[in-house]
Amino acid sequence: MTPAETYLTKARALIDTVAAQQPAIATAAEWFAQTILAGRMVHLFGSGHSRIMVEEMWPRYGSFPGFNPIVELSLSFHNLVVGANGQRQAMFLENVSGLAERILRNYALESRDTALVISSSGCNVVPIEMAEQFRRRGVRVVALVSRAHAEASNSRRADGRKLTDFADLVLDTGAPVGDAMVKIDGLDTPVAPGSTVGGCLIVNTIKAEVAERLTRAGAPPKVLSAGVVVGAARATELFEAAYDEHAHRLAKLYATVGPT
Repeated sequence: MTPAETYLTKARALIDTVAAQQPAIATAAEWFAQTILAGRMVHLFGSGHSRIMVEEMWPRYGSFPGFNPIVELSLSFHNLVVGANGQRQAMFLENVSGLAERILRNYALESRDTALVISSSGCNVVPIEMAEQFRRRGVRVVALVSRAHAEASNSRRADGRKLTDFADLVLDTGAPVGDAMVKIDGLDTPVAPGSTVGGCLIVNTIKAEVAERLTRAGAPPKVLSAGVVVGAARATELFEAAYDEHAHRLAKLYATVGPT
């Protein structure tokens, strides 16, 4: 097979891995739907390239309010690569203990909230402490990892605990150890990672299941939709309504922050 054919074959296998997790996906969707129906938010966190799954969940076409994307630019701004705001600093900060607590200090969390924490290795300090801090506040945590890679990796946390140790539910992208899926003759390191493919499959299956549950409960979501699908006027109406709803939900997370 060509390298492209190899990658596509392995990517198809990721679909099978996701399909085998449908009961767990349904559980995550049920938790998230109950949070949204309660007027609260599902908190999304991913550092490094895991932020891609956060943005895939919300906001983009085919998605809807009820999700709170927590993306720290200091941990995920990769465009400059080196120099100021470069990747070296981001990877360093990803393992600074205490940063997660400072991030969550901004929000008034409740036990009705839920969280999705994404980390391919599940071994960097900030995602682990995010899950720990959510759990400490009574928030249920769904972890999205590459299980094979996480199990083969050593935690950067002093006590050796990983993201999966602070999760109520674990979902697997299906990506292999090291993430890259294609070996090239004459090249001693594989290329072409798979965790983003598997991760996007997971979050979109959850999204679809949540939308079905909200609609069945009589609260159909305001889905960001293209004008070519619903017409320009309806698309504008949905965009404004969805962003307004997001603002109203987010306001609750700020209303009682800090000592009363």
